[in-house]
Amino acid sequence: MFSLSIVGVLLVLVSGLGQSVFWWSVLWGCVLMYLVSMGLWYSSTGLAGCWSDFLVIDNFSFSLMSLTILVSGLSMLASVRDVQKMGNKPIEFVFGILVLTMVLVFCFSVSSLLNFYIMFEFSLIPILLIILGWGYQPERLQAGKYMLLYTVSASLPLLILIIVILVKDGSVFWGWKFLSIKWGWLVTFCASLAFLVKLPIYGFHLWLPKAHVEAPVAGSMILAGVLLKLGGYGLIRIFYTLSLFSTLAVSIIFCLGLGGGIIASMVCFAQNDVKALVAYSSVGHMSLVLGGIYSNTEWGWLGCLLMMVAHGLCSSGMFFLASETYKCYGTRSLFLVKGGLVLIPGVALCWFLMCAINMAAPPSLNLWGELMLGISVLSYSTVFALLTGVMTFLSGLYSWYLYSVTQHGQCPLWMRGVVVIEEYSLYLISFLLVFLLSVAGLALMLFL
Repeated sequence: MFSLSIVGVLLVLVSGLGQSVFWWSVLWGCVLMYLVSMGLWYSSTGLAGCWSDFLVIDNFSFSLMSLTILVSGLSMLASVRDVQKMGNKPIEFVFGILVLTMVLVFCFSVSSLLNFYIMFEFSLIPILLIILGWGYQPERLQAGKYMLLYTVSASLPLLILIIVILVKDGSVFWGWKFLSIKWGWLVTFCASLAFLVKLPIYGFHLWLPKAHVEAPVAGSMILAGVLLKLGGYGLIRIFYTLSLFSTLAVSIIFCLGLGGGIIASMVCFAQNDVKALVAYSSVGHMSLVLGGIYSNTEWGWLGCLLMMVAHGLCSSGMFFLASETYKCYGTRSLFLVKGGLVLIPGVALCWFLMCAINMAAPPSLNLWGELMLGISVLSYSTVFALLTGVMTFLSGLYSWYLYSVTQHGQCPLWMRGVVVIEEYSLYLISFLLVFLLSVAGLALMLFL
């Protein structure tokens, strides 16, 4: 009943409080929930939390639920000015964000694989409507088509597998061990394909940059901060429940993920759109998450959780800054966005902090996540040491490339003499994300 209680509290707040008091209450409530979830990261419960016939609450589900609510609250705060100026149905926009948040909270809390699959697929509808209804360009139709076709077609093998398990075992709850199915490379691939597309890994990623480029700022923040984490969460649950240990399939996906992460990191340098660059950087980071999951170690799974939470906050902040930069310059082209240090020094400071965190600078949570994932990958095989090292190096390189290209150089001619008014929400969202990532990293350092 956790998700229903959250929805009930939101409805009470909407009806009984003013709009400003409501949003500030939701925002700080999300921050409090995130800080409480930090204590569960260091607990020994792991995947053995509180189970019931419908809900499951452990450190994985609770942390990702808190991340969902926090990112959704920040995305609404980032869209306040857009919603106020929005002539095309602002109430429907807010309602779509709240429905998407509710679906994602349910998705991270259900205890049945079948219910998870239903919520997993249903989460496509709100984000698709947000992209189609409030996207920037006519190309949003193509982006929505790519996202729908990739995710739905890749999840069909998982649906067939769920039906087979349901027929033979009579139950598909997460805590059960299904022994009636012989786990081979084909079953491992079918169970993983839907989540590999959602994560995504290189080769199944073409829908992600298109969706990010065309989505509004709230859509991009939730898409990068939460929806991609459904892939990692689903893989962890699948591995724990089905005990998938097919050496051939795991080795192939391992190589595909880490090798694709390097290719995606190199593709970042060929992008001329800020949002496309950040989207491809997500592919590289999620490849490390894939390596930690398939290492089949508790250390790797905890590193996956830390990395997913850290990347969810960091990538949401970078997409928010990309939106603010677009509002100032009227373009996201790296060839035209120059001189941010002179024109918008506050935004430049926020870009510096976010790029530093994105490259896992201490004491951020990203640093500990990458260290734990790197160690877990090496524990699986030292052959992947070079791939992991190159990916980490490229991560720092494209982060500083993004900062130096956008914040240095001469301002465009049409921006000279223009006075840009920076809103308080810009600093609030950016510094709140930096504060949360730094506090989490320092807490983990003290714990270790």
